[in-house]
Amino acid sequence: MAGTEAGGGALDGLVVLELGSFIAGPFAGQLLGDLGADVIKVEPPGAGDPMRGYRTVGGRSMWWPGIARNKRSVAIDLRDERGRDIVRRLAGRCDVVLENFRPGLVAEWGLDHATLAATNPGVILTHVSGYGQTGPRAAEPGFGSIGEAVGGLRHVTGDPDRPPARAGISLGDSLAAVFAVIGTLAALQERVRSGRGQEVDVAIYEAVMAVMESTVADYELGGEIRGRTGGILPGVAPSNAYPCADGKDVVVAANADPIFVRLAAAMDRPELAADARYRDFAARAAHQGELDAEIVAWTTSLPHDVVLARLQHHAVPVGLINAAPDLAVDPHVAAREMILRLAAPGFDRLVPMTGVVPKLSRTPGAVRNVGPALGEHTDAVLRELAAVTDDELAALRAAGVVA
Repeated sequence: MAGTEAGGGALDGLVVLELGSFIAGPFAGQLLGDLGADVIKVEPPGAGDPMRGYRTVGGRSMWWPGIARNKRSVAIDLRDERGRDIVRRLAGRCDVVLENFRPGLVAEWGLDHATLAATNPGVILTHVSGYGQTGPRAAEPGFGSIGEAVGGLRHVTGDPDRPPARAGISLGDSLAAVFAVIGTLAALQERVRSGRGQEVDVAIYEAVMAVMESTVADYELGGEIRGRTGGILPGVAPSNAYPCADGKDVVVAANADPIFVRLAAAMDRPELAADARYRDFAARAAHQGELDAEIVAWTTSLPHDVVLARLQHHAVPVGLINAAPDLAVDPHVAAREMILRLAAPGFDRLVPMTGVVPKLSRTPGAVRNVGPALGEHTDAVLRELAAVTDDELAALRAAGVVA
């Protein structure tokens, strides 16, 4: 759902103060804003969030309208005590303060939970950092890529005969943002019972570790160290990416016995299901390479649309490996409103961005506005929440503390 000005999302009435920059914290703010929260983003006067200059065309960030959507921009210099005082006042009127500075900095600035809770006992302070707020590495700088390495993801990503690979997106940051939202919502739910706020501590490397399945148990209990296996999971067959005659690739997942029978029928090779090498899960695991070669021989003889149609007809799980041009025209993506194209200042074309996730039936999320100009809402927000007078606001602006 896009372009609505009215509220009504599930988090309507929740006020979030977003501090920090780049991806992990701001993406968490985007997710909360999508669900209806009023997200007030504090940026340094002059340059603003570095994301404003990231992945640009014509001098404007193509990402900014999306990651800063549903937010109000307030330009305040946090390096100045007068600016920090204004932020403390704002925090006194907010439900959540979201930050991704290095651990300890908010305490140095007098924006720690104990200080904020003295005037706002119900405030939730959500931290996102590389290594968390405690522990021997807490003070070290940490980015999403480092979290992917330390959390174990890079060790299992890529081909076995090549160095560790990375996904082509900021996966560690995005995982941390999702866990930050989960933790924030859990703390808000607990506040309903206790009336008290608390701190939510999200480490990027821990967000990565949380999705690493049983890799540590595999090692400690089974003596196995999972490594890089390319496009397969050893012992799970067939489940791989298969090339088609027109250069497209499809992923087929037919490792369950009944599904493999259907795959063999779709290939016009029903005898494969009765072959001793492939007749059950264990046999297919033992002959994974041979089976993949059989499937490749079939897929490379046909264009991808024929492969997809045949497998879909036989209820075999299959998906085209989509690139951006494929996603842009995918009818299912369109039906689910997973690409929104909205007008944004400075662009002569509509800006595409991902849709709202998850979908709620009664109080759906929405994109109410795209990324704001730097300081676009400074006056309105400070008058509304910080209770500053016009004279005080003018003095702060003249001193360069706000913009």
